[in-house]
Amino acid sequence: MRNGSEAPGAVEDGSAWTVAHVERALPPGGAEKYRKARKDGTREFDLWADPYRAQRVARVVTQPGGGRVAAYEVFGGPAGEQLALITRQKAFTRGRIRARWSVQQTGQRAATGVKGRVFWHCVWWLLLPFWVFIAFGSPDVPRIPVRTRFRREGQRALDWRSDGLDVPSDGWDPRVLAALVALMSSHAGFVKDSWDDYRV
Repeated sequence: MRNGSEAPGAVEDGSAWTVAHVERALPPGGAEKYRKARKDGTREFDLWADPYRAQRVARVVTQPGGGRVAAYEVFGGPAGEQLALITRQKAFTRGRIRARWSVQQTGQRAATGVKGRVFWHCVWWLLLPFWVFIAFGSPDVPRIPVRTRFRREGQRALDWRSDGLDVPSDGWDPRVLAALVALMSSHAGFVKDSWDDYRV
């Protein structure tokens, strides 16, 4: 994803559609201030119905506080009603080695998921010196496991992978799903570039 690019959605049969076009909402300090703030987990962007920015369908802002847990509010547009609260707990927090995500759409119970599997995380970190070595000769360094299976009340609710978001359950607002895709894509890790982390 890039600034002004599409936030895709995917359904269980593998088809895809464009939910929104995403754009960073830059602070008065511009891109450099945004990039500095994002290191602490801060994100702020708009979701537009079309690439010409004629109608904003949602906005994502970060609740103040920071720390190891970031909370993102998703608001609709133009009314500005709250659509969801999405939280991300960084890896190696509270005894957990994996990042933890939670999505609570307004009026529904939260769906939670953890990033990757413990075994593959351990393998990746054990091989980190090797990844650093090959990074000098190739940009294709394997990334930290990213698959995140969200569950709600014991049932599979969402499934995030590197190729998109699978939505096996009903009742999701497409704007919330688009916001989640944009957020998770913006936390690509230090090996891969994130769509919102660039200088212009």
